[in-house]
This record gives sequence, structure tokens and C-alpha cells, in this order.
Amino acid sequence: MVASFWIAMVVAIPEAAAWGITAALMAMLATGLRSYGGARIVVDDGWLQAGRAKIEVKFVGPVLALDKAAAREVSGPLADARAFLLLRPYVPGAVRIEIDDPDDPTPYWLVSSRHPAVLAAAIEQTRRTASREADADNTKTQVRSTDPGIRRP
Repeated sequence: MVASFWIAMVVAIPEAAAWGITAALMAMLATGLRSYGGARIVVDDGWLQAGRAKIEVKFVGPVLALDKAAAREVSGPLADARAFLLLRPYVPGAVRIEIDDPDDPTPYWLVSSRHPAVLAAAIEQTRRTASREADADNTKTQVRSTDPGIRRP
């Protein structure tokens, strides 16, 4: 496609201008393809974001790293129509993330990743950290509410 455009340009305008325009078009094409296939997965500050979807890790259940064959099974014959899928066909591995939110009809997220074991470990670590912080907050609340110096209205 770019070569055809270059040939049409080199006939109509000076060769240097044709090369410059073609290089600019190649750069735009590369940027477009990169942004199209570059879904970001971020685990940070108590949140998991996969593409445009975002969920607090307190609602995340068990996480399972999947190899190519398992990812294909889970995304194909064993798929649940209610699941959130962020799959890229050129990425073989995936991570299955169970959702533990009674108000959310989505049973799990299936997210493709080049490094599924690393992503699963990062999610698990964030879950543990958030769970410890929530337990610490609950303990503080319980201690404050049972403090004899607190007057209740």
C-alpha cells in the first residue's frame, strides 16, 4: 500500500518530496497500528485496569495464569457469554480473573498477556496488600467503636 502510494507520488512530484511524504505516512501507519493493538493492563493503587475496563481489587477473586492451549479453551468452547474479554489474537497467554462482586453479573475477566504468570502474581500481590489494608481499617474502626471514652448520642 505504501509502495503504491510512493510510486504515484514519485511520478507527480519531486523524488525528495515523495520520500518525505512516504516516510511521514509510514510513521503514521506504524503509530496507528501500535495504538490499535496496544491494550494496556495496569495493576496499581488497589485497582485493576484492562483496556477501558476498571475494577477495584477488593472485588477480584482467584487469578489463574493460562498457557496458549488453556487460554484457547477458556476463550472458545468453555467461554461464558457474560465474561469480559480483552483478547489479542497475536498474544498466546492469558489470565483468568474471577470477579467476586455480587452486584456485577460478569463472572470473570479473561485478559491476554505475553507474561501471564507475572501479571497473575502482580494481581495477587495487590489483592493481598488491599486485603491487609482493609483488615487494618476494620480493626481500627472496631477499636474506636469499643473505646469506653467514646460517647454515643
